[in-house]
Amino acid sequence: MQGLKCFEAETSYESLDREAFVFRHTLLGHPALSLDNLSAVLPRLPSDQVFHSNGRLEKGDNFDRAHLEHRPELSLEATLEQLRTTDAYIMVRKPEADASFQPLMRDLLDDVRSIARAAGIDGEIEDPMLYMFIASPNSVTPFHIDRYSTFLLQFRGSKEVTVFPPWDARVVSDEDAEHFFACSGRRPAWRPETAELGQTFGFNPGQVLHIPFAAGHHVRNGSDDVSISLSIIFNTERTRELMRALMFNHHSRPWMRKLGMSPRRAAMDAPGVTMKSGLWNSAKRLSGLLR
Repeated sequence: MQGLKCFEAETSYESLDREAFVFRHTLLGHPALSLDNLSAVLPRLPSDQVFHSNGRLEKGDNFDRAHLEHRPELSLEATLEQLRTTDAYIMVRKPEADASFQPLMRDLLDDVRSIARAAGIDGEIEDPMLYMFIASPNSVTPFHIDRYSTFLLQFRGSKEVTVFPPWDARVVSDEDAEHFFACSGRRPAWRPETAELGQTFGFNPGQVLHIPFAAGHHVRNGSDDVSISLSIIFNTERTRELMRALMFNHHSRPWMRKLGMSPRRAAMDAPGVTMKSGLWNSAKRLSGLLR
């Protein structure tokens, strides 16, 4: 595939959102990701876009609450200076709010659109956003799933990223997935007995890892250096349809249980997903009219 600005053109992208795969990016040395620029940008971003924690995390910790349960002892500026020796984790949401990241965001989004077309996915790319992760050596990102598709780009340091097959009910049960996508507050828990189902990728500067929509994963940074990585997250017409079907299942499950039934699972390539998505849309529209 020709014309990509950030990713290698030789990769085949047909397995987008079906399995994890690694390829290469061409952004090493990009000025937006330099430590000088990050030290200037992060303190001036709104506080609700920058989450940082101190203290070593484990695979079973609640990733969504890490910045609350492991409150930093150091200021953000001091954390940046002491990352090599402090167990610290910084997550930045929407760094493209700063002008220095906006050209990079435009180029990445253009590439994502091209990749989706190559994978046979129609429609617009929805809700694209950058996330940046800066972490001390050996730090852990606990097991979790995401409500979007991800391309994770490594710029400094190394990682081991373990990705589990999406839609494997041994890893994340259908009901747990439904709760998560319905934002009920219940999140999929780490199940140590499923560890052998994951595929572990050694991940170094210049590489990109695709994490499929709804695929469970956890990360351990290497011991060699501070890790700096950037992800572009997004949804497509296909993933939005899956989300609506999962929400339909979540809300229909209680009354179906009273009848001794359970909904047919909502998953990639499962029958009935398009119908459930349409029913969920209709129910939302009717609910709006009745208010």
